Amino acid sequence: MASKLAKIQKRIYVIRDKRVMLDSDLADLYEVEAKRLNEAVKRNIKRFPDDFMFRLTKNEFNEVVANCDHLQNLKYRPSLPYAFTEQGVAMLAAVLNSQKAIDVNIQIMRAFIQLRNYVLSNDTLYEQIGDLRKLLMLYIEKNDKRVNEIIIVLNNLIAQPPKTKTIGFRTD
Repeated sequence: MASKLAKIQKRIYVIRDKRVMLDSDLADLYEVEAKRLNEAVKRNIKRFPDDFMFRLTKNEFNEVVANCDHLQNLKYRPSLPYAFTEQGVAMLAAVLNSQKAIDVNIQIMRAFIQLRNYVLSNDTLYEQIGDLRKLLMLYIEKNDKRVNEIIIVLNNLIAQPPKTKTIGFRTD
């Protein structure tokens, strides 16, 4: 089960600041053709508002294909893929009513939950990193001011060297 979850988690992408899965990955997991999955969605389009599903732009699609080796065969796909949010994937369970779809959907929901729990458990880590970053910025600001002061003093010394007394004997 852990390897199945890991396989699913690798297919969850962040696009438009949302965790999503592509129609082709979902079709692969459900063991159906992406074309058939999209036909089922189109027959039930009222179940998929924009926050459940959206079509990728050409740039988003190119970026995903470039970053994911297993999507290379989709490079020349005639239409842009749909991306399903967690809620959209849950809605797919109502649209695809096979036992395989139900079983896979349960696994996908577990993967989304595991990712959410991971992010929530790391909130304190993010806060600590933020605090360290603020301290570092303050340190840099203070040191930048000191460095600037040193540069000003050095520039003044170069422009007007201090007068020094000569030491030793003089002969006229």
